Amino acid sequence: MARPGNLDPMSTASSLRAEATRNGWLIDGDIDRHEPDEVRAALTQVTATIAGKGGGRAEFWIHDVADGDDRGPEGAGFTAYRDLFQLRVPLPISESLGGERLEVRPYTSADLDDFIETNNRAFSWHPEQGGLTRRDVEATMGEPWFRPDGFLLHERSLDGAQQLAGFCWTKIHEPTDIDPRMGEIYVIAVHPDFHGQGLGTPMTLAGLDWIAAQGITDALLYVESDNDAANAVYERIGFTRHRTDRAYETHIEPIH
Repeated sequence: MARPGNLDPMSTASSLRAEATRNGWLIDGDIDRHEPDEVRAALTQVTATIAGKGGGRAEFWIHDVADGDDRGPEGAGFTAYRDLFQLRVPLPISESLGGERLEVRPYTSADLDDFIETNNRAFSWHPEQGGLTRRDVEATMGEPWFRPDGFLLHERSLDGAQQLAGFCWTKIHEPTDIDPRMGEIYVIAVHPDFHGQGLGTPMTLAGLDWIAAQGITDALLYVESDNDAANAVYERIGFTRHRTDRAYETHIEPIH
């Protein structure tokens, strides 16, 4: 669920590059995470370049982190601060799980403002998903993978009016050398005004049912490691952890 706003990337001489986002600098690139000295050297080089560009907060991710992988980032002054689980589940999900399915409908352009309000209330704490703007959402919806029929909304009555109670936005990944064609629960949330009504499980099932209806037999999602409530929901559905991605951060002083 990492969705930083993209600005001009800054290339470096190392195998890594830094990109300015609304949360600071995002460092990315191809590197062997199992070689701590290589990771440390590359991060040291790219952070020196960032310092010359004014410094600031910098973030670096290791995907599918393993024992010992912390040594490279820590050697370059980074601290591990966030684990993101990738969970997977085989499809279809049993019709008996979770009881009666929710009534959902596809997203339309008229739902944009309601979606942004619901999303930003639900993810006020989240470093990437929170604080979305119309520009952010429209940019994502401009991606080739976006399908409005796979963006499912559930409405309920509140104070005599129908309101957006929750949504499940899905994404289809085409097959790779490693994975088959897969469906992702890309973003899912319940509006805080509707918390406590048991919508988490049926909203997830609505998305998984839609993915399965596309002929896909495997689904994935990303969830914060410390989101105990969400992880409990996904475990009951049958998700298991496939890998852990870890984020590291540091603050870089500018070179004047």
